[in-house]
Amino acid sequence: MSHVVLMGDPAHFAVVGGANPHTRDKYGRRKTVDRALAIRQWGALRGKLLELGVDVEVMPPHAEHPGLVYPANAGFRHGDVFVLSNLTPTRAGEKPWYREAVTRRGLHCAEIQARFEGEADLFPAGDTYLFTHGPIRRQRFVPRLGWPPWKRVYGFRSDPRALAEIEALHPLGKRVIRVELVDERYYHGDTCLCSFGPGREHLLVYPPAIHPESLEELRAHFGERLVEIGAADAAIYAANSFALERRGESLLVMPQGISSELAAAVRATGTRGVEVDVSEFHKKGGGSVKCMIGDLGELPGNASP
Repeated sequence: MSHVVLMGDPAHFAVVGGANPHTRDKYGRRKTVDRALAIRQWGALRGKLLELGVDVEVMPPHAEHPGLVYPANAGFRHGDVFVLSNLTPTRAGEKPWYREAVTRRGLHCAEIQARFEGEADLFPAGDTYLFTHGPIRRQRFVPRLGWPPWKRVYGFRSDPRALAEIEALHPLGKRVIRVELVDERYYHGDTCLCSFGPGREHLLVYPPAIHPESLEELRAHFGERLVEIGAADAAIYAANSFALERRGESLLVMPQGISSELAAAVRATGTRGVEVDVSEFHKKGGGSVKCMIGDLGELPGNASP
């Protein structure tokens, strides 16, 4: 068995839709990607995963679908079923490419009707699953007082109704904690939450991004296993990290630049942190380490060379 992940070749990485606050400047203009830098950073992340014994399935680049570099939004795996996501309009065309990649690895695809953005909003955390959601709004510019005299409305990505559809297809078999998101800069759960460590029993959380009632429930359930992160770490998407266990060791691949306090907190759980610079993907596209990885988990196959 190999731990298999998806990554999308960044040869055509660009900001097209500008669908989250990181993709636009203060005037609402879409940012321009330094593609050469992005390709180098993507290669370093892939190389680190291979070094850690991860089997990386690379999806080929497609000029019309630059969002393929963020396959954490592809869907959600449970057992041998992979529930395909229903993405924002500018990324909806990616679905056939994800279907092809996961079926090639032996999984069966299923579809639902509600808006849903995959393991970015539904993921295991110890003896539970976390399902994150927030108001889904029509993305647009609206007037405001101040300069510039407009602002961009982004909203969130997954509809709570998606959870019932997924459970009807394939019961999850664990308690699901619903977590409401409140800050559009953290528009997916995996941008402000990360389960990690043995059995993924520990949880990184950035409290201001979570509705107070949801935060209270997380604190009650995880207790001392909950690790709160500060604003500086949250701003570089420290929670957008990739957790895995290889050969009995708990690992957490994190964005480069985390604070010494957070690094120490991760070590204290018995987890080894591994930092990788993917800043171009975060600053221009609004996605860091985890967004760049679609986690298919353990599957038959040989690790990539």
